[in-house]
Amino acid sequence: MSGADPIDAAELLRLGSATLYEASGQDCFLDAAFRPAWDGAEIVGRAVPVAAQAGDNLALHHGLEAAGPGDVLVVDGGGAPFGYWGEVMAAAAQARGIAGLVIDGGVRDTAQLRELGFGAFSTSISIRGTIKQWPGTIGIPITLRGRVVNAGDLVVADRDGVAILPSGDVDRILEAARARAAKEDAYMARLRAGELTLDLYDFRRLGDPIRPAADPNGAR
Repeated sequence: MSGADPIDAAELLRLGSATLYEASGQDCFLDAAFRPAWDGAEIVGRAVPVAAQAGDNLALHHGLEAAGPGDVLVVDGGGAPFGYWGEVMAAAAQARGIAGLVIDGGVRDTAQLRELGFGAFSTSISIRGTIKQWPGTIGIPITLRGRVVNAGDLVVADRDGVAILPSGDVDRILEAARARAAKEDAYMARLRAGELTLDLYDFRRLGDPIRPAADPNGAR
């Protein structure tokens, strides 16, 4: 999948963030603190990195202008628990075809975000207001809790977490994820037939657990 190819969001979400991450062979996941702002939120799209000042959402307004259809605003808000984003900005984003928001910081109006169907992932929910002073940076790589996000990286977010797939490696990761999913389907059939995970994954070779010594009288 090159940068010019359309994104098959349905397939990516069917594979899921966990499978894509595991198939990548890379540490391409975001910290577990990033959670959906409403139950069922999902996002697939190309990253537009934004750096904002703590408690200041002016950069996000500039991000709305810079992003286009299929883009995801990925924002470094310093993890500050402010309401950087809410219903008004989500409505504006949807009008421009923006696919979602991932922010190290807070969002609010979560019921309205659900009603709009706007996917948002954040590290907090907060009603605390923001200022508008620093216009921030747009399109320049950011680091979210140790994970670098570049413009054009593929974002896949679901209830399990957020995967950030490097733009130049998406084709390989997608093929590996498809193969992994097919293999897991075969494993599931064997598990449903009663096979133990110890045997399915050949874990017995890793050793046996320590158990209570057997009572010579047969007592347990």
